Amino acid sequence: MQERIQEFVIAALAGMNYDVDGITGETDLGPAGLDLESLALAELSVQVEDEFGIKFDMDEMETTALMTLDEFTADVARRIATAATATAGSAA
Repeated sequence: MQERIQEFVIAALAGMNYDVDGITGETDLGPAGLDLESLALAELSVQVEDEFGIKFDMDEMETTALMTLDEFTADVARRIATAATATAGSAA
């Protein structure tokens, strides 16, 4: 799942006109790497929310900027699993 999320994030960043050549899981999303600003992080978050059916709080953007791509995709995968568990629990 995390690989699929990473592919989606890289494609989304490319669609937002970011240079994704040479991006790895260790690439920082913030100033030390891709240098995504708050508006770009918000746009990326909305795309991820729409694709994977999860939600981010706006106050999480600062923390997201400090993550690597691997850390971000792991966080998204965790949120997907949590949402699936919650949905399964409420359906029972």
